[in-house]
Amino acid sequence: MTATRDFVLAIDVGGTKIAVATADLDGRPLERRVLPTEAERGAPLALRRALAEAAGLVSRREGRCLGAGVASPGVIRPDHVDLVPTLPGWERLALQDVLREGLGLECVAVGNDVKAAAEAEARWGSLRGADPALFVSLGTGLAAAVVAGGRVMTGAHGAAGEVGYSLRGVGDDAGVAEGRAPLEEFAGGAGIGRRGSQLLGRTLSAAEVFALAEKDARARELVEETLAELAVHVANWAVLVDPGRIAVGGGLMRSADVVLGALGSRLGRAVPFPPELVAARFVEDGALRGAIALVLDALEGNPSPLAGEEAAPAAGGGVAREGSELSELDDPSPGP
Repeated sequence: MTATRDFVLAIDVGGTKIAVATADLDGRPLERRVLPTEAERGAPLALRRALAEAAGLVSRREGRCLGAGVASPGVIRPDHVDLVPTLPGWERLALQDVLREGLGLECVAVGNDVKAAAEAEARWGSLRGADPALFVSLGTGLAAAVVAGGRVMTGAHGAAGEVGYSLRGVGDDAGVAEGRAPLEEFAGGAGIGRRGSQLLGRTLSAAEVFALAEKDARARELVEETLAELAVHVANWAVLVDPGRIAVGGGLMRSADVVLGALGSRLGRAVPFPPELVAARFVEDGALRGAIALVLDALEGNPSPLAGEEAAPAAGGGVAREGSELSELDDPSPGP
């Protein structure tokens, strides 16, 4: 086997889907699989399924798997994950250690999903050459990332860009201390789906609410109200950061014309120096591409500040090991 066949593994765990891919050492994806997260069944099962999918991808390739990059919601700590309400039980995982054991790899770099997506956009996508720049993710949840000096800002506690916790106004008394994320609950994809379901009397996803808005006046009003408020927040972020460019990604960008139209109109009227507004290059797989960037940096001995700790380069390849004693995964309960 030649070194040119060596590869890396990338995993993106989201609130609704898990994406797993292999990539070459230039960052090009080779093979990809997507499966539903089934978050309601708990974190242990979601992680087992991700590891099994990863093992299958690795087993089909020649060469060595040199390491893995993993993008996860929340703020990853050595022994737990903060700010991750969409994956019950995920907060109790020592994620990097569990993944190293489950994948049989020494080099495992773990980082926040939205910041990883911003890293991918800055390196290979729509934010190349923009400094500073802002990445806005409109998916199941809601978050943003600031890119300055070619690096993604992490913040003093790793929580920079967790804008879903923003208060919507002076009437918002309940916030993170009460387990609430006011802006995300209103304008995130899960929140839009929930509000649309309540309004129209049947279970709907955010994508379905946006589709119905083309013919149903109630759905249209909900979408317009949501985007109008979201646009105010994005404009305020632009006033604070003064970015040269804003890239927007995430599942809501399936309705890109509607989303960018609402945001662009507000930016043009409210921001002293309106930034260029563009769709992200990696709308559907930004976090997965970011996971590739994480592991490539770790292998080069230049671990990203997005990673929770330095990932030691592996001496050889590895695959997920059957029968590993992953104590963090033994409890099948979904947690609090």
